Amino acid sequence: MLTWNELLPLVPETFLLGATLLLLIVDLFVSQQRRGLTHFLAIVILVLTAILTARPHPEAQQAFGGMFIRDGFADLLKLGILVTAIAVFVYAKPYLKPRGLFQGEFYVLCLTGVLGMMLMVSAGNLIMIYLGLALLALSSYALVALNRDSPQSSESAMKYFVLGALASGMLLYGMSMLYGATGTLDLSRIHGAAEIARHDQRMLLLFGLVFVVVGLAFKFGAAPFHMWLPDVYQGSPTAVTLFIASAPKIAAFGMAWRLLEGGLASLASDWQGMLAVLALLSLAIGNLVAIAQTNLKRMLAYSTISHVGFLLLGLLAGTKEGYAAAMFYALTYAITTAAAFGMIVLLSRADFEAEEIDDFKGLNQRNGWYAGMMLMVMASLAGVPIWVGFIAKLAVLQAAVPEFLWLAIAGGVFAVIGSFYYLRVIKVMYFDPPASPDPLVVPADVPFRFVLSANSLLLLGLGIASGPLWAWCLAVVPS
Repeated sequence: MLTWNELLPLVPETFLLGATLLLLIVDLFVSQQRRGLTHFLAIVILVLTAILTARPHPEAQQAFGGMFIRDGFADLLKLGILVTAIAVFVYAKPYLKPRGLFQGEFYVLCLTGVLGMMLMVSAGNLIMIYLGLALLALSSYALVALNRDSPQSSESAMKYFVLGALASGMLLYGMSMLYGATGTLDLSRIHGAAEIARHDQRMLLLFGLVFVVVGLAFKFGAAPFHMWLPDVYQGSPTAVTLFIASAPKIAAFGMAWRLLEGGLASLASDWQGMLAVLALLSLAIGNLVAIAQTNLKRMLAYSTISHVGFLLLGLLAGTKEGYAAAMFYALTYAITTAAAFGMIVLLSRADFEAEEIDDFKGLNQRNGWYAGMMLMVMASLAGVPIWVGFIAKLAVLQAAVPEFLWLAIAGGVFAVIGSFYYLRVIKVMYFDPPASPDPLVVPADVPFRFVLSANSLLLLGLGIASGPLWAWCLAVVPS
């Protein structure tokens, strides 16, 4: 029989699940004219979940025999996921409302996806990892197809579903091999069994590891398993792309850390080599192909692939500093990406999608403030000093230097190459004449304008004072 002490670590997830189901019922009785109530309640749910997640002195707790782990590592990632999701909801409203997509389904699916992400970063068992992943994946497939009248969205959803199912199958097959070799689904026991595995068991473990890494690479969007990412980013409604591009990257890092460090640390020499190849391919393909893009959402998709390469640099280092650097990178990248897609929403209208880079021409002449905000976003993504993106890139490169100097050098070179397509957006905003001489008409939504400005300024603030967040990341990563 379950006791209160066993359920206590699951309070944030239990509240989120119950509140999401309640929101689903409440939304049935809310008219379209009062849909703002659903929006408000969804944000309140995320805020209350974040309050329940935050703990001043987090201690490691377990539930269901170690299937669920709540520690400082999981708490920090969950807070990052929840804060990013709040920003997503604020940015999404001005986009969804004029397009007839302002429905309760968007919020319920996003909240379900957030619950899946929270389970992923707290998983201590292969079943819990797959349960969280399935919740996130199924919600994401439905979100991509949210605009049922758009053939492009339907096509993107089908691609995402088919390729996602294939990747999930590979991950599940790899997990079954890990179970066959060790006789357990618990990650800590897998870790112990892998250290004393016989030759035949080790071979099975290595085969399972290959499939697990392939599944992880797909969820990250790492090359050469990135084929879904540009089409899904471009074909989805921008509000959905905003959700898919931000918070799930934090969850993917948490899942990768639990699997590779928590369960397969004794095979580190093997998975480090695999991650090194994935990182190099992601850096090269992401940065080089992004240069040729004229669609801003596709450019940001290939940019994501390149950033995954940098994130993998921290993971493959296999050290406390490397994991902390990768965590710092995932958290700061999520909030930066949220601001980038928030700027696309800012320029979009009911009959106009601001998806092309040329749509930002002369933005400084039309609205200098938001041109400055977009400059901060692009500068952070490019890794320009002072902004937080530079600190994050520097941290993962430093972590990779001792064991993977050649890869760190390649990362530095591709960072310089990649700065071109970010600076191109800045050049278009400040030096090209505007397509329209009229001042920019910004959404009347005051919370949207405030959060977008605060989000962009935060990138500069974290770059100047990154110490507290970095120290927090370093403190929660186990030695």
